[in-house]
Amino acid sequence: MARWIGETFTSDVGWTHLEALVDVGNRMAGSEGERAGAELTREALSAAGARNARLEPFEIQGWSREESAIETADERLACIALPRSPAETVEGELVDVGYGLPEEFEAADLEGAVAVVRSDVPSHYDRYLHRREKYYHAVEAGAAAFVYRNHVEGQLPATGSVGTAEAPIGEIPAVGVSKEVGARLVRRSAGEPVAVSVDAAVGDAESANVHAELGPETDERLLVTSHVDAHDVAEGALDNGAGTATVVEVANALARREDELDCRVEFVAYGAEEVGLVGSSHHADGADPDLIRAVVNNDGVVRGRTLEFYTHGFPELAGAAEAVADRFGHPVETIPKLGPHSDHWPFVVDGVPGYHVMSVTDGAGRGFGHTAADTLDKLDRRNLRESAILLTELVVELAGEDVEIDHREPAEIAAELEAQGLATGMKVTGDWPY
Repeated sequence: MARWIGETFTSDVGWTHLEALVDVGNRMAGSEGERAGAELTREALSAAGARNARLEPFEIQGWSREESAIETADERLACIALPRSPAETVEGELVDVGYGLPEEFEAADLEGAVAVVRSDVPSHYDRYLHRREKYYHAVEAGAAAFVYRNHVEGQLPATGSVGTAEAPIGEIPAVGVSKEVGARLVRRSAGEPVAVSVDAAVGDAESANVHAELGPETDERLLVTSHVDAHDVAEGALDNGAGTATVVEVANALARREDELDCRVEFVAYGAEEVGLVGSSHHADGADPDLIRAVVNNDGVVRGRTLEFYTHGFPELAGAAEAVADRFGHPVETIPKLGPHSDHWPFVVDGVPGYHVMSVTDGAGRGFGHTAADTLDKLDRRNLRESAILLTELVVELAGEDVEIDHREPAEIAAELEAQGLATGMKVTGDWPY
């Protein structure tokens, strides 16, 4: 065992791929850069020893960012359009809706207004409120436009998509502003008329998923996943170049341990995650959930040294992660709650066991993710190497011939979403699959 650990801890395969991804530039879903990132990932997986490395393309709603602005009576403020915002200019009274809690929306008069909403939730609140939930609360309340106000300091407007699977382009213009611009806007213009303008190019586009394989040719398979696409405002190093680099590094390590795999391991780097889990949904729609042993989805890794596993109520997944951590004397955190965001989710809704693998970090929300500060300098190659060692051992553990991980009934997942208070938001955003 010591040899593969040493080779992985000194490997630059994953980090080199991470550098290649961030140097592509814009990897927005459907862009030339996303395709370039997918092709680089296919080549990296093949070079690591994985077989049948290939791209599987699919059509998506294309959207590309152009100029946007917020204009008050006496100034023009910097902002960025949220992906899949419609291209429109609207005017309305500026209304500060605070954190955008459901009760704050109920108390606000937003008919024809421009709603300003923070990107975080208060520490006392019992659940996370996704950006899209806040957006669709604003839509339901009759708002004319949506302004997403980052809570992270540093003049960093936050991005993130709107729209639904059925209606990919959102219903009202949506822009992101920095914490500092948001504070100025609310202080100077709350209750006053403002104009929000979004210019964007909308049309048909193509994305692709990257697939490759190791292990025996079994019908059953274990998925090790990430996503290639990133928002165009930054390098996409944290979100999610690091996840794709980790998948490549795990493939590189598993190629040395292939004879220990008792079921097929399929590596998948999805396209178009940032605009509604489109790539993973495409894959899940064509897959037999009974033939997927588990999903190990890497989205948010390498940001810290300690791995965090959302296990979605599958006790075998929690046990496997904790057993590997004990074997290496390396701490991990396992969280049994459901997490309906990222590429494991289209499988988990059908009862497939799935991890969302992240890193333990300080602070609330995405931090530098979805901002121009999502850059390579925020990451440490030691964290990538250590995570790859743990995840490689975990995949070997899960792919053992004696391992059985019970699937769950979709109705059970639906009931837990209700119990955990997540169903309400999913119904607002059109993501309720039951």
